[in-house]
Amino acid sequence: MTEPKVARINGVALHPPGERPSDEELLERAHTELLRQEAVRRGLLAETHAAMAPELDDAARATIEAMLDDCVVTPTPDEDACRRHYEANRSRYVQGQALHVRHILFAVTPGVDIHALVLRAERVLLELCAKDVPPGRFEALAAELSNCPSGSRGGDLGWVTPEDCAPELANELFFQKHSAWGMGVHPRLVHTRFGLHIIEVLGRRKGRSLSFDEVHARIAADLAFQSRATALRQYIRMLAGAAEIVGVDLDGASTPLVQ
Repeated sequence: MTEPKVARINGVALHPPGERPSDEELLERAHTELLRQEAVRRGLLAETHAAMAPELDDAARATIEAMLDDCVVTPTPDEDACRRHYEANRSRYVQGQALHVRHILFAVTPGVDIHALVLRAERVLLELCAKDVPPGRFEALAAELSNCPSGSRGGDLGWVTPEDCAPELANELFFQKHSAWGMGVHPRLVHTRFGLHIIEVLGRRKGRSLSFDEVHARIAADLAFQSRATALRQYIRMLAGAAEIVGVDLDGASTPLVQ
């Protein structure tokens, strides 16, 4: 069996021969090594002349963080930008909203036939959306089919807030224009990292909409974070474009973090 190619940044190995880090770990090492080499080029860190990317101590990490603060310009969001964000995302700024829901989870597991799983879930959804569904049918199907422990309770998750849900589920149930569609079985499958969900809303607490003044500081912080993440991605992309990279794909990589 052929050993995996050693990933390198400008000839510096990111791992020993025969070792293959996870994709996430490899990306982190690549980002860190790109930044370390840039700090060396700027005279901020000493060159090690090592064949393997060195572990960074706290002082080196602090130096790289300071370099990023100097090199990565992050615009400060003004009030107009904050207000535009608020108006476009009012549903995200509600205090006390909650839903009483139950669900049937069709989990996506290694080796599962996704097409067959979707067809199965859609058949169950169509049955539950039909007229004159017998009382207790949802609970019975949840007990029989759901890959969630809540199946033993008829799929009942109780009252949930956006913070209680996986981000994809929270986005669908609370933050879309159609999220206030009403009670009963959600008319389409909800896709999350866990699989496919059939959702039924049993109760709704609307909560209180927060004013712009109440969330201005929070929005400004969120927009600043997003702006910083975008600037960091652009900076790492610039460094990668000038580097010789072997065995690791940095295209579309998430924000580099020196951890």
